[in-house]
Amino acid sequence: MALTGRLALLAAGAAVVVGLVAPTGWGVLVATLALVALAAVDVALAGPVGALRVHRDGDSAVRLGEPAQVRLTVENPSGRRVRGRLRDAWPPSAGAPPQRHDLDVPPGERRRVSTHLRPTRRGDRLADRVTVRSVGPMGLAARQGSHQVPWRLRALPPFESRRHLPSRLARLREMDGRSAVQVRGQGTEFDSLREYVVGDDVRSIDWRASARAADVMVRTWRPERDRRVLLVLDCGRTAAGRVGDAPRLDAAMDAALLLAALAARAGDRVDLVAYDRAVRARVEGVPATGLLPALVQAMAPLDASLVEPDYRGMVSTVLASSARRSLVVLLTALDTAPVEEGLLPVLGLLTRRHGVVLASVADPRVAEMAAGRGEVAAVYDAASADRAGLERERLGQVLSRRGVEVVDAPPGLLAPRLADRYLALKAAGRL
Repeated sequence: MALTGRLALLAAGAAVVVGLVAPTGWGVLVATLALVALAAVDVALAGPVGALRVHRDGDSAVRLGEPAQVRLTVENPSGRRVRGRLRDAWPPSAGAPPQRHDLDVPPGERRRVSTHLRPTRRGDRLADRVTVRSVGPMGLAARQGSHQVPWRLRALPPFESRRHLPSRLARLREMDGRSAVQVRGQGTEFDSLREYVVGDDVRSIDWRASARAADVMVRTWRPERDRRVLLVLDCGRTAAGRVGDAPRLDAAMDAALLLAALAARAGDRVDLVAYDRAVRARVEGVPATGLLPALVQAMAPLDASLVEPDYRGMVSTVLASSARRSLVVLLTALDTAPVEEGLLPVLGLLTRRHGVVLASVADPRVAEMAAGRGEVAAVYDAASADRAGLERERLGQVLSRRGVEVVDAPPGLLAPRLADRYLALKAAGRL
């Protein structure tokens, strides 16, 4: 039961009347009983809330930051009109403003109301209760009850780096020969023979074919296909650190999606493993047409765990997934302690069998601090930032000497630079 403002106004008016006409205890008692009786009658005549049938439909998935709509259908099977207010409750991260709707459902009819959402965090957002307040015909009091109407809205990674995909695909088409450009490199696949032109690499001359022909012939090559690219997302504590407005994990996901889209179009097989101290998500054997939907669905509910990543277990999982040589793209932090104590001792097991690229999200705030001067505090900040930058460079050099390709870039640049590194490795036949 709920009381309305109209009953409060009526009580205020009754208090004035009692004060002027019968300012006694009996007068107060009579007025109070009259108000209670009116409220009870109003509640008794209000439409029943518990008999309502409430159903949901609408969007079940949306990219982070984009609008979504979930609709409620309220059916009134009772013989009395339900008139009042409806509240559809969602968690704050679902991005729903206070969703209170006017409701008027005649007997035996149904009405639909819409809830507009714009998630502010990636992952699953679960609907809470639907609360209905049915006001009586006099508007003095109301029945109130809640219905559990479950619904899940999944906020998918936004894939903001997809704007870089057309330019990388154009470069891929050039590499693949569809723009009449052929490349040569160790490990690439033979494509065809053509006549030598000035500027060709003399190492590409096919002397046997030239001896049989009337001109000098050179071999052309096309990039290797059907290679395996394994994306490894580190979901440990370092992935929880925020760079700008989002965790490092989100920037790593964005880079992984761009690389996956590019590699799938290049004819390579792309798999995903998300790991901290156990496998958190896995995508394997998905064809190119369904790869991106499978990846975003697997990534959406992932959150960074506040635990130290188990690199030994991570490497074991990678080695157990395939004996075939692959390009392992490890999206993790280029921090001193995790790399030196966790990754380096087991890195040799990985590089002996697979090609390895380590992609790390750099904090642009560190570069801003390094440029700071003027006040004493700013100078100390700049010195600390310079030291951190030099330490990252040193770690990058250590990893490079062990055969690891290192891509270290701010969130907005990590995805395109990682894609460029993949294209360079593919053009060189090093996948």
